[in-house]
Amino acid sequence: MSPAPSADLKLTQSATTGSTPPLVLIVEDDEAIVTLLEYNLQAEGFRCAIAYDGDEAVESALALQPALILLDWMLPHRSGIEVCRQLRAYKETAGVPIIMLTARGEEEDMLRGLSTGADDYVTKPFSPRELIARARALLRRSTPAFARDRIECGPIAIDLIQHRATRDGEALPLSPTEYRLLIHLVQSPGQVFGREQLLNRVWGYDKEIDQRTVDVHIRRLRKVLNKGGKPDLIRTVREYGYAFDDENAAAA
Repeated sequence: MSPAPSADLKLTQSATTGSTPPLVLIVEDDEAIVTLLEYNLQAEGFRCAIAYDGDEAVESALALQPALILLDWMLPHRSGIEVCRQLRAYKETAGVPIIMLTARGEEEDMLRGLSTGADDYVTKPFSPRELIARARALLRRSTPAFARDRIECGPIAIDLIQHRATRDGEALPLSPTEYRLLIHLVQSPGQVFGREQLLNRVWGYDKEIDQRTVDVHIRRLRKVLNKGGKPDLIRTVREYGYAFDDENAAAA
């Protein structure tokens, strides 16, 4: 039987449905590494959740059902090896890809991590680009929906591998946040997202950011998308939020 998640844990839609970018659970007690991973993953369009110790890792994985787990070996309360072993015992997390992160680079340690159930093993210090490439490779094998490396809707095309978006074939100069925001809207054309939803799914979990931040980034995104007087592809729903206007996209 799975342990019940705590009441204060944020729950979200499973990242493997394809309706939202994949959710990566980062299990790491070093704040600097958490910040590095979160920044780079979000810049590549992933969503992130954080757990800082072994107990919280198991609880978060069972509650959030992430698409991928980045798991540090040395953790408070429960080691990464123990966490990995326990997650493989639960049916809810038995198939979730796990990449172990550790400073232990000996072959014996690597084999131990893999034999416990980890899918890959990365030693510290590591290249964020290499880690994300490994994460994408694992997701392609484990999550059919992630096998797509391109999103297209009307005049908008997003290359998820090259981290590049275009309108009518013309490159769009987007910031990392604007890029993530565009991905989220384009993946669900016509669906209206509230500001709080967009904050949670684009900016990440437990971020104390004013909802007006969404409005600011939407304005910037519109300015880039509509350059040259092109039809507006983002629909504002007054006092609620925004949607990617699939009707305008089809006509554009």
